[in-house]
Amino acid sequence: MTEPAPRRRGRPPRAAAEAGPGARERILSAARTEFSDRGYERTSIRGIAKAAGVDAALVHHYFGTKDEVFAAAIEVDFEPALTVAAILGDSLDGVGERLARHFLAIWENPATRTPLIAVLRSALTHDAAAKVLRGFVLRRLLERVAGELRVPDPRLRAELAASHMMGIVIMRYVLEVEPLASAPAERIVDLVGPTLQRYLTEG
Repeated sequence: MTEPAPRRRGRPPRAAAEAGPGARERILSAARTEFSDRGYERTSIRGIAKAAGVDAALVHHYFGTKDEVFAAAIEVDFEPALTVAAILGDSLDGVGERLARHFLAIWENPATRTPLIAVLRSALTHDAAAKVLRGFVLRRLLERVAGELRVPDPRLRAELAASHMMGIVIMRYVLEVEPLASAPAERIVDLVGPTLQRYLTEG
């Protein structure tokens, strides 16, 4: 009679469907949905894992802590904004208008606007979420803008431009204050572009 094979120690092997190709993307997609629906504080690694159809240990394996999952979800949402260095290009002529148009295009797109609003609301109401968002924006977005500027105080200028645009985002998309909320995006670009141009290039 053949003896049964000894049981392996540790966690049982995961099903191929769980740990196979696409698992990381499923986790990120589930995380974005969970953070959007529940906010930062009420979202858990276990809840993200359940929504993605994976073991919680796999979420930790790919991303580590909840803060790191949150940061990864932000990066997915903000990915279009990471092309801003290319928008600045070799010449700063018209950079304010190009930056305003590109930034608004991200928020005008419903596919990116919904998760971004959820991320922003979490950051406004939870210190840990704010810290993650601040670190990501400073490291991956503003530093790339500042690196293209050839003016005094480039970091400060980039932060001023970002604060101006984020103020518009809050008023237009979160608070929905009229008439800003329903104004055509191009009208906003026309009005805001010169101000961003001054922040980034003059003086």
